[in-house]
Amino acid sequence: MMNRIKSLLGIEQRNFDPYWSDFLAKRTGTVTVDAAQSLAACYAAVSVISEAVGSLPLHLYKRDGDERERADSHPLYAVLHHAPNEYQSAQEFIEWLTASMLLHGNGYARITRGHDGQVRSLFPLAPERVNIKRHGDVIAGYEYINLDGRSEKLLPDEVFHLRHRAGGDPLVGLSPIAAARGVFELALSEQEHGQSSFDNGTRLSGTLNVPGVLKPEQREALKASWQAQYAGAANAGRVPVLEAGTKFKHMTMTLEDAEWIAARQFSVQEVARVFKVPPVLIGDLSHANFSNSVEMNRWFVVHSLQRHMSAWEGAISRQLLSSAGRRIYFPEFTAEGLLRGDAANRANFYEKAINSGWMTIAEVRKLENLPAIKSDLFKPMEPPK
Repeated sequence: MMNRIKSLLGIEQRNFDPYWSDFLAKRTGTVTVDAAQSLAACYAAVSVISEAVGSLPLHLYKRDGDERERADSHPLYAVLHHAPNEYQSAQEFIEWLTASMLLHGNGYARITRGHDGQVRSLFPLAPERVNIKRHGDVIAGYEYINLDGRSEKLLPDEVFHLRHRAGGDPLVGLSPIAAARGVFELALSEQEHGQSSFDNGTRLSGTLNVPGVLKPEQREALKASWQAQYAGAANAGRVPVLEAGTKFKHMTMTLEDAEWIAARQFSVQEVARVFKVPPVLIGDLSHANFSNSVEMNRWFVVHSLQRHMSAWEGAISRQLLSSAGRRIYFPEFTAEGLLRGDAANRANFYEKAINSGWMTIAEVRKLENLPAIKSDLFKPMEPPK
């Protein structure tokens, strides 16, 4: 409250400790975010996770004893479920921040609060232009450099910080790209090798054999003439005219001999493993069939998306709700839509649980995120006449 009063009066000071870490310099070495996204497997893995999380409804609930109800009258409900700011829908915002977290390790958004301290909007901040200011072992604030080059200092309670699994620093996320840099370096090298091979007519270099010994200037002239007339994809298939006893002998090793294609397929599986995404979901159908594809979809929800949804829910509770509010309100994603393909198994499970007596219809409806209904609706129907 005192900080907000000082801010309104224009006397608030935000001088951070001079000891701070410039996390703009915390790169992934030779593998930049743009380079990693040029890999189809990386782009697809980030897309399938961020789009799935962004497509799920995010609600704010209010506890009422053992029951719960949607807190649609709370200001935060509209921010999370409808539009966090005037430029983005909730789906766009959640998808973008999740992708930022996966690619950079951290996602940021500026928090705007009303006079009552409740969150009124969340505006995304580009992670590559955010510096984290440290004071000892804690985060003292954030410095954001906008597109105009102006620096803005923000207090910790003014920034929504979504982070990936921490690395050496427990308060700062480490992206999968930085954690498994070697995987992406190898995949990029294989991609560059393939591009270079196609640029040179899809074959490795051959040799020009001439009788006698050439002078250095003759050797360079022959090399330049050959490359200008016959090398490269644009000149592939042209018939070379050789003179003065010159003979061309091409290398017999092909891309298949070097197992380049197999290496590329393995790189796709490695990238999928890093992001904890089943390969079938990013287009690798080499070992896919209908049975394991359905199971992999369920595995993706339970073992991959569940972590990211829990990270969102925990960050919202910790940063966007007060200590008193956390005792009453809690956010939750509705993930049942992703498991609709397994509806038959769920229905069979619930039927056996109800018939065995260890679950009630009300408990089943609660697990399925359905509102409670009156008991008289369950009266058996009269048989038709």
